[in-house]
Amino acid sequence: MRGAVIHAPGDVRLETREDPRILQPTDAIIRTVAACVCGSDLWAYRGVEPIGDPRPMGHEYVGVVEEVGSEVTNVRPGQFVVGSFATSDNTCANCRNGYQSSCLNREFMSTCQADYVRIPNAHGTLVATEDHPDEQDVPGLLAVSDVMGTGWWAALAAEVKPGATAVVVGDGAVGLCGVIAAKEMGAERIIVMSRHAPRQKLATEFGATDIVTERGEEGVARIKDLTGGIGADSVLECVGTAQAMQQALDSARPGGTVGFVGIPHGVTIDGLEIFYSQVGLRGGNAPVRRYLPELIDMVLTGRITPGKVFDLTLPLDQVAEGYRAMDERRAIKALLTP
Repeated sequence: MRGAVIHAPGDVRLETREDPRILQPTDAIIRTVAACVCGSDLWAYRGVEPIGDPRPMGHEYVGVVEEVGSEVTNVRPGQFVVGSFATSDNTCANCRNGYQSSCLNREFMSTCQADYVRIPNAHGTLVATEDHPDEQDVPGLLAVSDVMGTGWWAALAAEVKPGATAVVVGDGAVGLCGVIAAKEMGAERIIVMSRHAPRQKLATEFGATDIVTERGEEGVARIKDLTGGIGADSVLECVGTAQAMQQALDSARPGGTVGFVGIPHGVTIDGLEIFYSQVGLRGGNAPVRRYLPELIDMVLTGRITPGKVFDLTLPLDQVAEGYRAMDERRAIKALLTP
């Protein structure tokens, strides 16, 4: 089969790889219907994270089940399925508490930009749709496998409530999906920090009420101006840089909450600052599996349209261009088809 492999910063290639096979009775093999490039993939692509030996890429996927292990009974060959970037048995204590991304038997997906994918813990990870979805719904379902689920978690972690003012730091796919989530959770005002016109337009379409183009201290000052000098009830940090985290913490009101889902890079937090700010902080890997049934239904009924974050669709053999386009901010998110 074909699959994307990263060799060095800026060097992603489509190569012939060994077909996946069932290794454990809890595995499934799926034929990929759609995959994509994630903003977090760019950390390695840009050389921020070490690569080491060449390795496969990709952790977002939807597909059709080809084969299942003997212990997989909730999905069967021929079904269209959506999964998560973190596999889970959905039975351990952490899973039962709703934190499937911290499953005691968790494995992180990392081979999904390919024709076929092995899904560990398939019984607890995969959710089948009732029928094969229409082609127009595939992007939305693919978004649910990560960025929509992560944006949803960001809003929940930030404790967005009806009538609240929410700030979204980051205008990538996760941040834009965070706008959808904040609106669904009843936020009255949603302020998005963005400098890019196409992303601002989509954020507004998704429910943003205000756009702030300033960053750093100037951005925080603008947030304070918009909130009567107090700050926001909820802040969704969807980037992962030190500047984004500081901006998020400083934008929250005393007693407000920051939900952080951007993978932290170079982030340090001053304990005394947190102590005196009285700002709550929660986040981490999104427990996407917890939200899959609800979010799948919301996509299929047309209630939400997170698939709009895909503004570039490419065949898998042009995966390198997908990385380049996102790295150069020519695309919000690149969808890959077989």
